[in-house]
Amino acid sequence: MQQVDTTATAMNVATPEYPFTVSVVIPAYNEAHGIAQVVERIRTVLPHAEIVVVDDCSQDETARVAQAAGARVIRHPINRGNGAAVKTGIRRAHGEVVLLMDADGQMDPRFIPDLLAGIAAGYDMVVGARTRETQGDSLVRRWGNRALDMLGSYLVETEVRDLTSGYRAIRREVIMEFINLLPNRYSYPTTSTLALLKAGYNVGYVPVTAQRRQGGRSGQKLLRNGIRFGLIILRIVSLFAPLRVYLPVALSMQVLALMSFLISFFITDPFRFHIPNSAVGLFVGSIIIFMFGLNAEQVAALRFQRPFRNDEEG
Repeated sequence: MQQVDTTATAMNVATPEYPFTVSVVIPAYNEAHGIAQVVERIRTVLPHAEIVVVDDCSQDETARVAQAAGARVIRHPINRGNGAAVKTGIRRAHGEVVLLMDADGQMDPRFIPDLLAGIAAGYDMVVGARTRETQGDSLVRRWGNRALDMLGSYLVETEVRDLTSGYRAIRREVIMEFINLLPNRYSYPTTSTLALLKAGYNVGYVPVTAQRRQGGRSGQKLLRNGIRFGLIILRIVSLFAPLRVYLPVALSMQVLALMSFLISFFITDPFRFHIPNSAVGLFVGSIIIFMFGLNAEQVAALRFQRPFRNDEEG
């Protein structure tokens, strides 16, 4: 894990000069109540950046308000999901670096210079990792995010922080390599972080604090989040490191098969060589799971083969 050193830029809202152009992409759905303020606050930090608001078929005046505030607005004719809006924004952005933010006002623009300073320092992606002091963050949600971070760290074999944070700056040419992996609904932050780490790109972290939501209602529900959390786990396991999950399961089944045989040999039918059906089933099942995991691992590896570049020669 790399934490970006931004001591010199922390709390600085002046617009520094960067060796790249920046596009700010904001997915929005029914955020007319606060989108103008979000755009205006970003503009004070990045007066010359392109600000792209992707309106995911809102039922209110989100598109009109965002455009009036000075944003470039792209509107989906149907509601396709938060991740789909992010992908549309990335594809249509003109900047060399894409800065992703939410439209609800929880992401404080004062941390933008810190994120971009990390990109200027050589990172391919810099994530705004929320601190424990994040306002409005429930204990259950923190535990869930921590568990997800631990699983992600295990899968990509390096420590990761705040996998669910949507506040991040990414080199556009890099994220375009993996844009088809990003889901149309939720978990695009998780997928993008793990994809870049798996492919060997440099990912840094900047501590940020979130603000309270600006009006409106959050769509977060405990049951819905629980189901979504489970689906995210299944997705990242299958995408990034299947064998690191399937192999321990297969080995556990083989241990259980051995225990079943030993119980039969020493207890239920002493010193009579007989392999119980449970041991056979567990052993055969472990072989199947291992082979399935091995095949899935090979498929996953093909997804993250970096294209050859002349500047990487030698």
